[in-house]
Amino acid sequence: MSAVRHLWIARHAFANEDESGLTGGGEQQATLLGERLAEVPLAAISHGPLPRAALTAAHVAAQLPGVPVAPADELDDNLPTPANSAAMIARFTGPAPASDDHHELVITHAFQVAWFVRDALEAPEDRWRGLNSCNTGLTLIRYFPGQKPRLIMFNDVSHLPPMLQWTGFPPELRP
Repeated sequence: MSAVRHLWIARHAFANEDESGLTGGGEQQATLLGERLAEVPLAAISHGPLPRAALTAAHVAAQLPGVPVAPADELDDNLPTPANSAAMIARFTGPAPASDDHHELVITHAFQVAWFVRDALEAPEDRWRGLNSCNTGLTLIRYFPGQKPRLIMFNDVSHLPPMLQWTGFPPELRP
């Protein structure tokens, strides 16, 4: 028997220039994301292997005591293709394997967030490039047994103050 999988997806927080850490604003973004998710019954947090994703996950997890955190090589920062993203899609999508609803958070990169959305919407492979996410923008996809996935929200930044909402976008694209 399977149940509904609630896949919460967030782009990593705002990284410093060499991407080895987070800016002060990035640390604040990650903390606020953790506070936002405090009432969600998360079973796990998975994150990409690069420092900006791992550090974001650590700040989020500090707000969610007891939720296990683990790296996932599938959440890398490579340009997605059907071949190199197959493991990511296989691991994190589809109905939950247990009989109880399952909530999990993945912290990854803009390319991978877009690929998850493209996959859920069954959009052509070349359509993911048109989607960009803000740092700590939150996306939710629900996977029901025997049904098509449902995109519930994309790139929601309501947990952030205005000055932190559009990091990750070029200045000319910020509202």
